[in-house]
Amino acid sequence: MRRTRVLTAVLALAAGLLTGGPPALAAAPPDRPAAAADAPARSALAADTYTWKNARIDGGGFVPGIVFNRSERNLAYARTDIGGAYRWQEQTKSWTPLLDSVGWDDWGHTGVVSLASDPVDPDRVYAAAGTYTNDWDPNNGAVLRSADRGASWRKTDLPFKLGGNMPGRGMGERLAVDPHRNSVLYLGAPSGKGLWRSTDSGASWSKVTAFPNPGTYVQDPGDTSGYASDNQGIVWVTFDESTGTPGSATRTIYVGVADTENAVYRSTDAGATWARVAGQPTGQLAHKGVLDAENGHLYLAYSDKGGPYDGGKGRLWRYTTATGTWTDISPVAEADTYYGFSGLTVDRQNPGTLMATAYSSWWPDTQIFRSTDSGATWTRAWDYSSYPNRANRYTMDVSSVPWLTWGANPSPPEQTPKLGWMTEALEIDPFDPDRMMYGTGATVYGTENLTNWDRDTTFTITPMVRGLEETAVNDLVSPPSGAPLLSGLLDIGGFRHTDLTKVPSMMFTQPNFTATTSLDFAESHPNTVVRAGDLDSGPHIAFSTDNGANWFAGTDPSGVSGGGTVAAGADGSRFVWSPRGAGVHHTTGFGTSWSASSGIPEGAVVESDRVDPKTFYGFRSGKFYVSTDGGATFTASPATGLPSGDSVRFKALPGAKGDIWLAGGESGGTYGLWHSTNGGQSFTELQGVDEADTVGFGKAAPGASYQTVFTSAKIDGVRGIFRSTDQGRSWTRINDDAHQWGWTGAAITGDPRVYGRVYVATNGRGIVYGDTSDTGGGDDGGGGTDPDPDPEPTGACKVTYEITNQWSDGFQAQVQVTNTGPDAWKGWSLTWSFTDGQRVSQLWNGVHAQSGPAVTVRNADWNGTVAAGSSVGFGFTASRSATNTQPAAFALDGRACTVA
Repeated sequence: MRRTRVLTAVLALAAGLLTGGPPALAAAPPDRPAAAADAPARSALAADTYTWKNARIDGGGFVPGIVFNRSERNLAYARTDIGGAYRWQEQTKSWTPLLDSVGWDDWGHTGVVSLASDPVDPDRVYAAAGTYTNDWDPNNGAVLRSADRGASWRKTDLPFKLGGNMPGRGMGERLAVDPHRNSVLYLGAPSGKGLWRSTDSGASWSKVTAFPNPGTYVQDPGDTSGYASDNQGIVWVTFDESTGTPGSATRTIYVGVADTENAVYRSTDAGATWARVAGQPTGQLAHKGVLDAENGHLYLAYSDKGGPYDGGKGRLWRYTTATGTWTDISPVAEADTYYGFSGLTVDRQNPGTLMATAYSSWWPDTQIFRSTDSGATWTRAWDYSSYPNRANRYTMDVSSVPWLTWGANPSPPEQTPKLGWMTEALEIDPFDPDRMMYGTGATVYGTENLTNWDRDTTFTITPMVRGLEETAVNDLVSPPSGAPLLSGLLDIGGFRHTDLTKVPSMMFTQPNFTATTSLDFAESHPNTVVRAGDLDSGPHIAFSTDNGANWFAGTDPSGVSGGGTVAAGADGSRFVWSPRGAGVHHTTGFGTSWSASSGIPEGAVVESDRVDPKTFYGFRSGKFYVSTDGGATFTASPATGLPSGDSVRFKALPGAKGDIWLAGGESGGTYGLWHSTNGGQSFTELQGVDEADTVGFGKAAPGASYQTVFTSAKIDGVRGIFRSTDQGRSWTRINDDAHQWGWTGAAITGDPRVYGRVYVATNGRGIVYGDTSDTGGGDDGGGGTDPDPDPEPTGACKVTYEITNQWSDGFQAQVQVTNTGPDAWKGWSLTWSFTDGQRVSQLWNGVHAQSGPAVTVRNADWNGTVAAGSSVGFGFTASRSATNTQPAAFALDGRACTVA
């Protein structure tokens, strides 16, 4: 999307088994398995096995890179700016997420600035990860390497940052594997850090000191935040495979540099020396460099800006490698461009056929160009028949993702849905000339009858995005009736999910916020819903009287510049709004007239009591505020000991007046989870909760009288998603190391209708929801009192063994072990034997050993306690031969388990 999506904490600076496939392991330092490297040390804590999925939206964010493997059919990857990387699943026509294992402390590694798929060994894939090069991300970048197509990863930290969500992120690819000696890789760095090389398959990296130019281009030298003022650096690496033989390093390498006067460099001695390519065009940046070795042509797409939003002029050039001749092959005169070129691809089955995009053409649409004669002549995806009417070579079918029309009704020459925008990723399948995919600011589009273009018949474009979920989530609510989930999102506003497994027909409209910052419903009248958000021009608040199905705009008080937070009274008769720029206000009715609230500072977070329609609450800079007159006046609570900063979220419990939970704080200061039962007059800090960032409520466990509490927190030293069914006296971690999703500090809520179900807001992986395997009700205490302090497992167990992914010489499996006995386990050990020579290579959420065919898996430090009726799970990757028979028998501490 067009807006820079950053964590909530820096917004002021910058304005399981998931659907589609298996999880990936957590990243780790060089030569150490990720699970072992990240295993936390902590006291016993209960664990439960959850099944995790996405509430389907399909897309929703910028896809700046698509990479097809050149040696294996149907193997493709996509990278996103903040939402990780994905692998294409041909059988289901969907994408599998690969970086869900990235944890809280390394959240920046969900931004992927480049991907490389090994053309020699297709099982190997690499990702250059890091979100920001300025201080918004405290960590350096890393190169993640996988020998099993992203099912598991090893990590090498870099001595500099990478910028998956920085300006220029659509250029590339900056990471490349030598097609003849695949142990050699190159990486172009930003920030003046130069060109880097690995000679050991990405395990270690060193700077190529002979490379002469680290780049000079910055988008905005005056930007004091460091976001737009960073040197965009070295932006792509391309090998000329005609200059090497298998086993020897490729001799000729081309490198693109963010320098408008010196954009292209070449080495002809396998990277020992480098020189600027003579005769090259100047004045613009080379976004892409794609080489057709069969015809000896290096094609380059130029723009006067770094993108992905800006760009007013551009050219396409062809460099003949044998003669050094440069030819301008642009499809239009430079005077007629109002955009730059970026998306660039060559048809590997039909050399001489190439395509390019006008990536920054916002109005009336993007443009895609195609040539079948090496750029001598071009045709366009659409032309004007008679202005403003258009003749398209394509038809678009977005019925699988209907919100891509944006609910718009534009006047010609605009159309809906648009062909796209921010179209910097464009790839023709190297094995199938009829298949092409391209990324936009909201989705991946594609076609499977592309060559109709050359026969002057229409080809069909559809979303090819299922499984790729890339929204950044601000707020979530789950009403007791109506739709189970309403969401507030950056970029595309939010959705009403009546079915979590289906894409909603439309995002919230009338108005269509560029970001929904807050939403709420009236607890006793859940058809009444309010949302606040950002909009370039127009109202910043909207109301619904049918549970979010339809909306109408309210009226802003004077001075409003952003959405802020909003709260609905319990009966829907009144609202309190704390917008950005205007202070806290209150209203009766639906916001046609607002009055300023007194006694509460501007910028306060506001919420409502879920029982008393006249009681509202607020928090600002360490002080809690209470109003009992519908928000007209607030009084500061005498409560002390709360976080002094403003990274705080709190909620009132449905069905209990004055029952409030507050989470927040910051590292190095007061940070945790607090509970009040007297309307915020005093708060009790929950012991054992080291840090907490969100809090939400769901249906009470069977036999429990108090609602289930959920939080994204660090408890007893472990970061994760936690559940309590006993008012916070004990906690169960419900996610695992394979399902962490980076930063999850924006919002969380349970489902009031489904015990155990939780909805988690992520910053780039959409809305994740989990369902429990715990059918027995409340947690077993996980640190509470037990009449037998250390009972051993009795063998009363059930095992589910599932192969979740398989390739030529390896596979990935998930194992779930359920405690079917009457007592909690305080430590467990599971054994089985393979019959076909399988060997476990990496395992997460447990510790493994293998002797011959016999495998033993013991609990990790944090998941040894398993309540009666609960489950624990672990996953692993392993090698295999032609057959891969599943184990027939399992034993827990030597006692046989039931096999499901």
